[in-house]
Amino acid sequence: MKSDPFATAVILAGGSGTRMGEAIDDKILHPVNGKPLIQYCLEAFARCETVDSLVLVYRDEGQRDTLKPLVTSGEFSNVSWTEGGARRQDSVWAGLSAIQSPRPVVLIHDGARPLISAQTIDQAAAAAREHGAACVARKIVDTLKQVSSVSDGYQLATLDRDTLRAMETPQAFQYPLIRDAYQRIIESGRIITDDLSAIEDQRSPVQLVENPMPNPKLTQPQDLPWFEYLIQNRAQ
Repeated sequence: MKSDPFATAVILAGGSGTRMGEAIDDKILHPVNGKPLIQYCLEAFARCETVDSLVLVYRDEGQRDTLKPLVTSGEFSNVSWTEGGARRQDSVWAGLSAIQSPRPVVLIHDGARPLISAQTIDQAAAAAREHGAACVARKIVDTLKQVSSVSDGYQLATLDRDTLRAMETPQAFQYPLIRDAYQRIIESGRIITDDLSAIEDQRSPVQLVENPMPNPKLTQPQDLPWFEYLIQNRAQ
């Protein structure tokens, strides 16, 4: 029994995975070290202390039927299922709309990020409960250049990497904040690529949670050996 749960997790499972090409039919169900990829993040949410309510956003009924046995029974007081939309933001909105009994905090997570830990989930949820919004983020270690096309190549400008972060998931919010923000996004037709973009126009401060462990998103077939290595060697 979880001691003080206060959050709902919305897990996105219905992405098209177009960059996987024909190599993999459904990347989140692809077996990695003996388990479907998404099972690793489902188990992490089941182990964390802050989440006791789950919404699974699926692609179609066939995928939903395959996902259902993967949800750990007894770890969540409520599990809801809803079909996603054509774009990521449509799927997030479907997930938010499917929450039956809103908790103070909602975490939105990409099912193709299997290496998230229960500890990091709890940190993001606690930061959002206190401050309004939080996100797992990664410092930039490479030198980044802004490029402008010219007639014979590119002109380059070096960006200050100390001011840059790579956004990951989960992204966590106080429920009314993200629900209202997404409703405005859907009604306006504006396109966003992550959930923090929905609140940027409000200038709301966001807490960044640095994850000490890799938290990549499976994108291309050639990523699979790396994922297999990371999962096999991660701390248990």
